[in-house]
Amino acid sequence: MNVQIVIDSASDLPKSILEDYQLESVPLIVHLDDQDYLDGETIEPKMVYDAMREGKSPKTAQATPESFYNVFKKHAEQGKAIIYLAFSSELSGTYQSAVIAKDQVLEELPEADIYCIDTRAASLGCGLIAYHAAQLAQDNADVQDILDLANHYVNNMEHIFTVDDLEYLQRGGRVSKAQAFVGSLLKIKPLLHVDDGKLVPLEKIRGSKKVLRRMVDVMKERGEDFQNQTIAITHGDDEENASKLKNLIQEELSPKDVIIHTIGSAIGAHAGPGTIALFFLNKVKK
Repeated sequence: MNVQIVIDSASDLPKSILEDYQLESVPLIVHLDDQDYLDGETIEPKMVYDAMREGKSPKTAQATPESFYNVFKKHAEQGKAIIYLAFSSELSGTYQSAVIAKDQVLEELPEADIYCIDTRAASLGCGLIAYHAAQLAQDNADVQDILDLANHYVNNMEHIFTVDDLEYLQRGGRVSKAQAFVGSLLKIKPLLHVDDGKLVPLEKIRGSKKVLRRMVDVMKERGEDFQNQTIAITHGDDEENASKLKNLIQEELSPKDVIIHTIGSAIGAHAGPGTIALFFLNKVKK
């Protein structure tokens, strides 16, 4: 390949896709029980979710400039153009780490061709963008063609998700303690989305049975041309509900393909077990 696609571990892509498309992933850091782990490498999501169920509060840190520097320099020395598709800069400083590393590499290798793109996306929202970019890269497409496709996906990627317990979002400062307490009492399931890289509440739904149905309805309202789309579903150690959502979507919208995967340790440390997230392209803005 003439172009190397680089991602970070918050993209939550399955390892099979990373291997098939030669994607390189830079890990975020997860801190649990006084130890630091590399997301996607030295810690499994199940470990994080079980710890959260026990009342523990794992912390995360952005990927380091050094980790990006090593990856960027390696591929630049091989003469490849590099496109890094970053976890939303509104949710992590990882994008800024990559920009620092890019500048360091360019000081040493001024001819290096490195692009850092803030996808304003998270989990498989970011992962889908990288997946499609990597498909083009594997076909030896031009850098500009890959950048154009990636930016199209960046501008039109929808995230619709719900969490099982508002307490997890409260720990991360996404909702107040009062909101979390009242929500738990009333069995309210929040429906959220990502708007310009930020987590934004969308609706409050009473009862978990209704929330999957509403996710599909919102998908119908916001998206189109699903028969030609690869959509994605991620879950916080909740394969049962993720499969139910997949079945509803396949029955009603017949997407081209569905990628379903566990939310990784870094994002899972904030969203918590029981999170269900849905990613698709919205109606293209004219």
